[in-house]
Amino acid sequence: MALFGVKWKKGLGKTREGLLDKISRAFQGAFRLDDDILETIEEILIESDMGVEPAMDLIDALKRDIGTHASQEDVFALMKEKLSALLAHRASPMTFQSPDGGPYVLLVVGVNGTGKTTTIGKLASRLSQEGKKVLLAGADTFRAAAGEQLEVWANRVGADIVRQASGADPAAVAFDALDAAIARGADVLIVDTAGRLHNKVNLMEELKKIKRVLAKRLPSAPHDVLLVLDATTGQNGLHQAKVFAEHVDVSALALTKLDGTARGGIVVAIQQSLNIPVQWVGLGEGIDDLIPFDPDAFIDSLFAKSEEQN
Repeated sequence: MALFGVKWKKGLGKTREGLLDKISRAFQGAFRLDDDILETIEEILIESDMGVEPAMDLIDALKRDIGTHASQEDVFALMKEKLSALLAHRASPMTFQSPDGGPYVLLVVGVNGTGKTTTIGKLASRLSQEGKKVLLAGADTFRAAAGEQLEVWANRVGADIVRQASGADPAAVAFDALDAAIARGADVLIVDTAGRLHNKVNLMEELKKIKRVLAKRLPSAPHDVLLVLDATTGQNGLHQAKVFAEHVDVSALALTKLDGTARGGIVVAIQQSLNIPVQWVGLGEGIDDLIPFDPDAFIDSLFAKSEEQN
């Protein structure tokens, strides 16, 4: 947990600078929390991609709960309290265990460029280290490099892989992979999918087909649908989440590249706007830098620098 704490503090460095450091500068030379400072704080919150509604809620709380003579420390303390409340409600962590004794099936979706295949590789590494037998399915057959990249990850982490030639039917690949997972006694099957087809409708219909085919082989599958989002895309990522959630019953989110953006407030926007928990976050390039999302660690690390300075 201590190691994760270090990862969180380091990974949220850019967001701290883009959020709390700017708020600190807004207070310089100020004698009271006036409307100008509140307006500046609201702009900073929105710029962090926290979302308009959460930002306005925070400003309303500042106006309501603390007086005009509040210090910067008072503002940060209230912000921390309110953000903690926003992120408090989430689902239980993913167990990667099937309820019916067969392999646990995870369908991974997301647009190209979000780090989807890399996220699969890092999850497979984590699960393999826990002693689970993992099989990967290369159902992104529309992009030739996708299957090759997935195979590199499989070899790297010691996982099995089922893939076919470029252009093969993705649903057939998924079915064959689940058949193999059952036959080989795999604990976890992770299915990679295409991130782009000719248009959005084709993509979503293909994902629905994969889900139907998996359920034919194992009625409870897939057990989770994990949507991978790139944190650096901000509100565009939130839009992606809404589109995917409308079509394929997304049950969990992985937010990659959180360490590479000053807009880490997108975590708050996602939790506020969607009833889908952020389960994983990417805080670096290393194979162990995909970690479970911890709301307390997120909040503590976001405010760590300011607290150390107080």
